[in-house]
Amino acid sequence: MKLIITEKPSVAKNIADALKIKNRQDGYFEGNGYYITWAFGHLLQLYDAKDYDGKMTKWKMENFPFIPESFRYKVKSDPRNRDKEDLGAKKQLKIIYGLIKRPDVEAIISACDYDREGQIIGDTIIYQLKTNKQVYRLLLNEWTADEVLRGLQNMKPNTEMRPLQDAGIGRQWADWVIGINLTSVATLKYQKGSGQALNIGRVLLPTLKIIYDRDKEIENFVPEDYFKLAAVFKTKDEKEYEGIYSEDGEDKFKKKEMLEEIEKALANKTATVIDKQVAKKKEYPPYLFNLSNLQGYVTSKYRGWTSDKVLKVAQSLYEKKYITYPRTASVVLEESLVGKVSKVLETLKKGLPYENEIKFMKTKRLFDNAKVESHSAITPTYLIPKSLTKDEEIVYTAIKNRFIMQFMPIAEHEETKITTKVNDPVIKGIFLSKGKVQLVEGWKKVEKIESKDVLLPFVNVNDTVSVIDHKLTSHVTKPPKQHTEKTLLRVMETCGKSRGEEESEEMLTEVLAGYSIGTPATRAETIKKLKDVGYIQMENKNLVCTELGRKLVETFPVKELFDLQFTGRLEKALSDIEKQTFSREKFLHFIFNFTTKAVHTIKEEEDIVIHEVSREKKTNEVLGKCPVCGHGVIEGQKGFGCSNWKSGCKFVIWKNDKFLATMKKKPTKTMVKSLLKNGVAPVKGLTSKKGNKFDAKLKYEKNADNDYFSWKMEFDK
Repeated sequence: MKLIITEKPSVAKNIADALKIKNRQDGYFEGNGYYITWAFGHLLQLYDAKDYDGKMTKWKMENFPFIPESFRYKVKSDPRNRDKEDLGAKKQLKIIYGLIKRPDVEAIISACDYDREGQIIGDTIIYQLKTNKQVYRLLLNEWTADEVLRGLQNMKPNTEMRPLQDAGIGRQWADWVIGINLTSVATLKYQKGSGQALNIGRVLLPTLKIIYDRDKEIENFVPEDYFKLAAVFKTKDEKEYEGIYSEDGEDKFKKKEMLEEIEKALANKTATVIDKQVAKKKEYPPYLFNLSNLQGYVTSKYRGWTSDKVLKVAQSLYEKKYITYPRTASVVLEESLVGKVSKVLETLKKGLPYENEIKFMKTKRLFDNAKVESHSAITPTYLIPKSLTKDEEIVYTAIKNRFIMQFMPIAEHEETKITTKVNDPVIKGIFLSKGKVQLVEGWKKVEKIESKDVLLPFVNVNDTVSVIDHKLTSHVTKPPKQHTEKTLLRVMETCGKSRGEEESEEMLTEVLAGYSIGTPATRAETIKKLKDVGYIQMENKNLVCTELGRKLVETFPVKELFDLQFTGRLEKALSDIEKQTFSREKFLHFIFNFTTKAVHTIKEEEDIVIHEVSREKKTNEVLGKCPVCGHGVIEGQKGFGCSNWKSGCKFVIWKNDKFLATMKKKPTKTMVKSLLKNGVAPVKGLTSKKGNKFDAKLKYEKNADNDYFSWKMEFDK
């Protein structure tokens, strides 16, 4: 018998299905020569500092820096009580270890995700037991039955994965040392009051600095006025076109007076077409998605989505076998996938309105081993989903459409540039006109991408035209835009090297070299954590620093941790460990020295309080009497409810009340007080379905036939 260990139960089920194993026991499947068991992500975690030394139970400045001589693992903590073991994890570990020890198990197969984290999830479980049995690695990019069976025929000895394990362990130990030491010391130094910590992290701080820098750019931006001059020309056959005045290649001017002089000179003048250029341009589809690009695409297109949510939904699609591995940095495919991709395309294109335009081609732009880092880009698998949730539908459709676009005709448009010179020696410059016509829609059909055609009349060089109108307009320079999750992910992915919207060769080179802030798997988690610890907040789709986030950047003295290049080099070192061009020992030696110096730097700094944690108990203000039982109604986290709820009273007005939400309102304390006292609340600024504002009186009355309440609306006559 062979024992397969997967990262999650859903993957174990996929492997069992592929091997046609139906027999499920407590914590594992059994049959056809295999036991298949699973973890729930990390079942083991590194010791806490206090597990190594009792004096670390309390945070005291003199106890830091603290770096263990050797790192040890324990059963992961219960998320609700960190001092207790997670009983589910403990039980599953016992099952796994029982299976490893079975005399009929001759080999162990780690089938955890094929990445740094997946490697150490499997390895920490297997090697914690110190088994002598042969360990293999199942390396898959998708969990379809065909791939599982093929993968089991092509396993590698787990010893070959040592570089990936070294990188994973290096990352884990480094983040523990930096996090434990600098979070503790920073909290002791800069925070008053207890109950939470000032989180310091290798990836957290440079990400915060990216947002801080953009906020500062906007704050320090000084708007400048500039002016533009447009003229309208008429051809001999009565067609009109507009041109923008340009002098020495510049069409924005600071001096209005100069343009006013030219504008005066335009009256009743003729002009000559001195140049005309017509060029056909090809537009290639955007590259296939990697995780960062997928997160950027979805979060910018759909309201309420975060990069963390995109990753969770993509992970769900991956575990359901509908897409390939999502935590990838690559936007191209391995050349060995040509045959498989062709079959997937044949399956997906059936029935599409543009099916006859979809043609499989092997191109260097799509298949290129030199540009694949560990995993190929995200693509659909040959399995067509039968039912998806709304969220899964959004992510799956984006991936499927991006895949199909690669095999549609290249879009083409025609660009026309006309240069017109006014026949007056006073006017030194020229007027430029640009037109664009879409010739071939191609891949743009897939997502119905509209191209704006700007049509110019037909003219020849040396044609004479007349000036029939002109307009001088004033403008103001605009500050840079605040970061969204999409733009932040781009800067993190490339360490700030490439700011362009489209994937450039330079950007691909940076990603391949390993220079980045975090990994595809961790970036969403970092952004979420920055929100959770109160360093940044969302304003619509924008990310901005909070007061605490700003103070931390301006006060925390270990400036290397804010430096994108410093963090990029650390991530590059981890990537080099995977490639066996750098050693784990050297990396950790650097991290331990850096942390020791950082702790001393913080200790020597001036004592400043940048964060005060208030421990005041909230008094629950009684807003009025419950209409059901007469007890006080108080505000809770999710609604305004009866304080007698423990005895069964169900009266509540939810903060996310659906009826009020249809009119873009949420209940307020004032509204609730009025409803409880007077039975009616006057509400201003409600929004109708058509978007119009109106005022009304609202009542919240008990239904005659059940215990629930419903809203009623009245209007003043």
